[in-house]
Amino acid sequence: MSTAPTVPPTVPPTVPPTVPPTGPPIVARAAPPLAQLRVHLLVRDLQRQFAAYLGTPTRARGYPPMQGEHSLIVEVAPALAIERVTDLALRAVPTVEPGILFVERQFGVLEVHGPDLADVERAGQAILDGLHASASDQLRPEILFCDVIEDITDRQAIIINRNRGGSMIIPGETLLVCEVTPALFAALAANEAERTAPGVTLVDVSMIGVAGRIYLSGPMDQITAARDTIMAVLGGVEGRGHESG
Repeated sequence: MSTAPTVPPTVPPTVPPTVPPTGPPIVARAAPPLAQLRVHLLVRDLQRQFAAYLGTPTRARGYPPMQGEHSLIVEVAPALAIERVTDLALRAVPTVEPGILFVERQFGVLEVHGPDLADVERAGQAILDGLHASASDQLRPEILFCDVIEDITDRQAIIINRNRGGSMIIPGETLLVCEVTPALFAALAANEAERTAPGVTLVDVSMIGVAGRIYLSGPMDQITAARDTIMAVLGGVEGRGHESG
């Protein structure tokens, strides 16, 4: 007599207990902080010498500006945030041309320009909107030093000319030197000084870094007019104090 095989009872599979994950808890990443606006500078109606200076290959590595165009120059910190600033401006107003894009150690600098003032202003507003800032959030310019030196000697003229970025100073002329911070305000100072005193020679302008420097030469009356214009123009710029930034 055959016997049916014994079938073992069905045992449900064992489910391993849920083990909480080990390691540090997952924390949601915060959005990157907005850039700090240091300079938001509109330079209207570029003058002949300053436009030529601004358009040289050592400065405008992009599209050189021309006399009579309008320029917007922006500086932010940290430096690499200037790439976002560039995207904001060129995406909003494709008709403006970028001349300078400079990522230095601490700050980033962008210069855009165009023949239509409204276009340049709209590019500037797009930057401010993207940074959630206003133009008055920039730093006020501070004049660190200003001097007028009469009757420049031939040897000093030679050594200045070896380091110049613009035209030559001639022995016997009067020299105006001025230092300002933030550096980009040297651009506004140089352009407005040339507008007021077209007889001056733009010898050099340094506008990148912590402090900007201007060298202008010419007859005493023109240099005096240029100096007074620089003082008035920079003194009228609104912004926050340097103690806050």
